[in-house]
Amino acid sequence: MKDNNCIFCKIANGEIPSRTIYEDDAFRVILDLGPATKGHALILPKDHYEDFFALPEDTARDAISVAKKIAPKMKANLHADGFNLVQNNGETAGQTVMHFHLHLIPRYKDDGQNILWKPTEPGAEELDAVKAQIDG
Repeated sequence: MKDNNCIFCKIANGEIPSRTIYEDDAFRVILDLGPATKGHALILPKDHYEDFFALPEDTARDAISVAKKIAPKMKANLHADGFNLVQNNGETAGQTVMHFHLHLIPRYKDDGQNILWKPTEPGAEELDAVKAQIDG
């Protein structure tokens, strides 16, 4: 199903031109117009799903399979030193387009990007409390 008001639906379905690096029946992979690094790409499902929580399990699996096909090729051909797979859900998490997409970000030594978080140091009690909360 497509959302006619969604820019990523239009790109994924070929209504808006893109620099497509891969396409199959369910996905289009495009170069990001505001890349974090050289080769930064987006995996876009052709069907509309707002975020990870709306994504059917088989589509989630297939998105990772697409990443598995493309990331090694990008890493080798772009001579990347590493790779980030990033997927944001909700505005607070950095999602700016409400259409599920997976970022493929080649990483290069000294690329100036800081796509990491600052680790915290919770104690055993706090970790046990969080585990209990998740377990319900």
